[in-house]
Amino acid sequence: MTRDGNAVIVVTRLNGGQIGVNPDLVQRIDSAPDTILTLIDGTKYIVVESMDEVIDRINEHRASILARAREIQSSPYMELVPDLPADPDEPAAAPLAPAVPIRPRSI
Repeated sequence: MTRDGNAVIVVTRLNGGQIGVNPDLVQRIDSAPDTILTLIDGTKYIVVESMDEVIDRINEHRASILARAREIQSSPYMELVPDLPADPDEPAAAPLAPAVPIRPRSI
């Protein structure tokens, strides 16, 4: 199960506590008989969920990212950036501040 807005999957440690794990950092999942998540930095977590459950959660997480990307891609640009005028030739609602010239630093 993923938490909305977070880039983690939630798993349960053997002591009952829940932790969020970044699924992109999972290098390996072992089942011997407990499920052991090994992260790319070598950190290991023993979790209550089965290997299949963890894999399902990772797949659901990745599917939600792809669905969100597709949703953003299909949204009209103006919904994503409501401050911009609909017509590029139309003046902005508020006048822009004058540009500040960039000068090289004296050494």
